[in-house]
Formats: sequence, C-alpha cells, structure tokens
Amino acid sequence: MAKKALIVQGGWDGHEPVQVAERFARLLAGEGFEVEVSDILDRFKNEEDLKSHNLIVPIWTMGEITEEQLKPVLRAVESGVGIAGCHGGMCDSFRTSVEWQFMTGAQWVAHPFNDGVEYEVNLVKNSSSPIVEGIQDFVVKSEQYYLHVDPCVDVLATTSFAISEGPHSANGVIKMPVVYTKKWGQGRVFYNSLGHHADVFDIPEAIELMRRGFLWAARKEDKSSACS
Repeated sequence: MAKKALIVQGGWDGHEPVQVAERFARLLAGEGFEVEVSDILDRFKNEEDLKSHNLIVPIWTMGEITEEQLKPVLRAVESGVGIAGCHGGMCDSFRTSVEWQFMTGAQWVAHPFNDGVEYEVNLVKNSSSPIVEGIQDFVVKSEQYYLHVDPCVDVLATTSFAISEGPHSANGVIKMPVVYTKKWGQGRVFYNSLGHHADVFDIPEAIELMRRGFLWAARKEDKSSACS
C-alpha cells in the first residue's frame, strides 16, 4: 500500500507556497507516496483522516490557526504521523500559536542580512543520522534564518552568523541550527530552514536533505545511495 502525504500550502505568497508545494509533491510522488495538496487549513480538522497519513508537510508562512485546526495536527503527530517542512512554511507559521512552535521545535525571529546573503551550511560531522550521511558542506545565497530553537532537537546542520549591525552582534559569532529532527510523542519532526524561494531546491544538497527528511519523518526506508 502506498504511503500517504498531505501537503497544506498557503499563507504569505513571498515564500512561493504554490511552487514549493508543487516541487515537494513531485518529489514525494517519485518516492511512491500518494500525495494530496490542499490550500485550506480546514483540511487539518479531520483528526482520524490525518491519522491515516504517514506524513504532513505544512507550507504556510504566518497566518492564524484555530484550535479546531491545530489540535488534530498535534494529536495526529503525537500518534505517529510524521511532520516535515522548511523555512517559514513550518517554523514561521502561526506566530501566536505556541503549541505549534512547541511541536515543530523552532520559531523564526530574524534574518539580519535579509535575502541574497551568501553563507555556508555546515553538516554535523559526527551525526549518525542517515539524513546527512555522505552530504558535504555547501553554500547557498538566500535568507539566513535566526531561530529560537527547542533545546531537545537533534541538530544535523548549522550555519554561522557573522558580526553585523544590530544589538544581536554583542553576543559575537553565533552558530545556528539549519537542519534538525525531534520527536513529538510517537511522531517524527524534520525541519530545514532553507527554502525562501523554490529555486533554493535547485541545489542538490538542499533538495536531498528534504527528500531524506521526508522519508525519515514518514518512516519510509531510503534505499538510495548517499549523496556526496
């Protein structure tokens, strides 16, 4: 039986939710998932239906979520459904919902250099996670996310913030998580802060991290060889 993935896209158009959803849908379909893409948050209301899925992929920057939409997602993931996402589509969603932030593991607070900054993504070298096996450090030109992060996450990749104008620089150079995993009850949570625009995923390492993160969160065996 095919595994089922639900993508819910919307929110701020600047993060290209439609384009990112299309890209992720093709990726998941190529991995054998039955994929549904919805553009309404009410799609979250049916808890039993959510629990029939293997993976939830939120692509919804900012906006508001009601308790009737939120609680079924929290309980579905707690029961064992995976959740995986990127950039503001997962960790700058629903800024007033601390429960969403508690589940997803981080919240965006700033991007000091704005869009178009070139920075390096450094993979954690001693990680045993199959998500990063064989992937080397790589450079992106995009937004560099400054996050408030749950201390329980398993960090798989980081970036370093250089000294720049602003009061945050009084703390010196900061190493910030870019990719991490965590647990929510029986569910697996994967996050990658890359993804300001869909073309970030033209970078082979960036899209490979998402592919592996989806498979890990959905508990789907990855039989492919490591990316170098």
